[in-house]
Parts: sequence; C-alpha cells; structure tokens
Amino acid sequence: MSKTNGSTHEGFTAEERAAMKDHAQELKAAARRGSRADKAAEAERDVLAKIAEMQDSDRIMAERVHAVVTASAPVLAPKLWYGMPSYALDGKVVCFFQSAEKFKARYATLGFSDLAKLDEGPMWAAGFALTEVTAEVEERIAALVKRAVS
Repeated sequence: MSKTNGSTHEGFTAEERAAMKDHAQELKAAARRGSRADKAAEAERDVLAKIAEMQDSDRIMAERVHAVVTASAPVLAPKLWYGMPSYALDGKVVCFFQSAEKFKARYATLGFSDLAKLDEGPMWAAGFALTEVTAEVEERIAALVKRAVS
C-alpha cells in the first residue's frame, strides 16, 4: 500500500489480479497452438469449459448468451478474454460476458468493446446488466450483436 496526499491506494483487487493472470495464461496458450483451425477449436473449448465452471445462474446465462451470439453473428469467434467468455472479430474482442460471481457483483454483464458498431449519436450503452436471459433478452442480445458487427 502506498499513501498519496493522505489517501490510501490499495491497487488492484484480488479479482482484478486473477483476471490479469487469466489473460496472461490465455495469451500463452494461444501462442502454443498450431493451425488457425486448431486455435479456433481450442478457443471455443476453453470458452465452454469456463462457462461450465460458473455458478448456476451465471452458467445458465452464459450458455444462453453463447448460443445467441454464435447463432446471430457467426463471424465472431469465441475466445477467453481476462478469464471471461468473449467473441472476437479478426482476433479483437467485440463483446463479452462477465459473470457476477467473478467480480462479486450484483449482476452479470454483457459488454461491448469500442469495436462494436453500436453508435447512436453522442452517447450509447456499451454494457448491459443481466439477471436472467429470457426470450425477450435473447432477441435484444441477437439484435445488438448483429448491429455490433454490421
């Protein structure tokens, strides 16, 4: 801990440090893989394995998000990003699912990077809280993902 002007800076949380370690492992694993097809298949297996490790409600939502994203935007490739399921275009993350449990949050999040083409004037949403993935939510996710890559 370091003190600056009477305040205490504690640095990264344990969850943030764990996410950074996950990302370092993901980069090492990707570098070891062979062909492009092998990398893609292994990346999807990694995403599905990470989803399977999640707690019940996060796992159920992540499974539905994965199904909707891969069906709605097959151009996006699943991959892990800081230990979270994400979907990339040409190797760059466009959207991701963040479990509530991972960061001890009240809700899971479907987030979009600045590469997502969701622009609406001078301000637009880039993250969406998820407490349940209903049929209506699936439709909204599908529309957002299609728009993000259009």
